[in-house]
Amino acid sequence: MHCSTVEKIQMSLASLDDLFHTGLRDMYYAERKLLRVLPKMAKASANEQLAKAFKNHLSETETQVERLEQIFEIIDQRPRGKKCPAMDGLVEEGDEVMKEAKEENVKDAGLLAAGQAVEHYEIARYGTLIAWAKEMDQEQAAELLAESLDEEKAADELLTKIAKEVNPAAQADGEGEEEED
Repeated sequence: MHCSTVEKIQMSLASLDDLFHTGLRDMYYAERKLLRVLPKMAKASANEQLAKAFKNHLSETETQVERLEQIFEIIDQRPRGKKCPAMDGLVEEGDEVMKEAKEENVKDAGLLAAGQAVEHYEIARYGTLIAWAKEMDQEQAAELLAESLDEEKAADELLTKIAKEVNPAAQADGEGEEEED
């Protein structure tokens, strides 16, 4: 039974085209999951800039889903997601922060870290998909993916900027906790 499973996996990823299609499905799942998660993160954020960043990225994510749907059309495939354990794990980390952080600044620092982990994952995946699309002469797909990559990089830069304000505040909150104990 194990060998047939291995053969099935090898057959399903027999070409760069297969990898590209699987990667698109992965990102489609990931982006659609973020459509549900980003509003929760925005609501949980005490920092107004951070909440606004999550809300703004929600509209970008909607556009990124639409771009992925365009790419599925270009490659003559039906848009559908493929469960992405990496994104599920990153979202779970963010959920943990929202549940367990006691201080607002600490929660915001944790949400920033979770948000940046998601951005870094997306940056890596979009970069790979762009390279594969170019290798397969799918220039229109590569251009659409590059638009999403640029948005992910900009979101990461914004979160870094916000972190420069939030992280020192979280550190100060943590120092206050230690003194009270």
